[in-house]
Amino acid sequence: MENFRIIDGKKFMWDGKDYDAKSAAQDAVAKYNKDGFTTKLIEEAGKYFVFSRRLVTEIIVEGEPV
Repeated sequence: MENFRIIDGKKFMWDGKDYDAKSAAQDAVAKYNKDGFTTKLIEEAGKYFVFSRRLVTEIIVEGEPV
């Protein structure tokens, strides 16, 4: 499984787990959604894979300006 996929023109990252049961994958999707991620559940060859993405809303730069 590749680490990311382009879905609807947007980059989604795989969570690194393959789920045998759809219910377990749906639980992971619900957790990611609660944490502010957009998710996609993909089924391939009888396994379920969760891909997620989140928009960066704040960038914190550490250190002193040059």
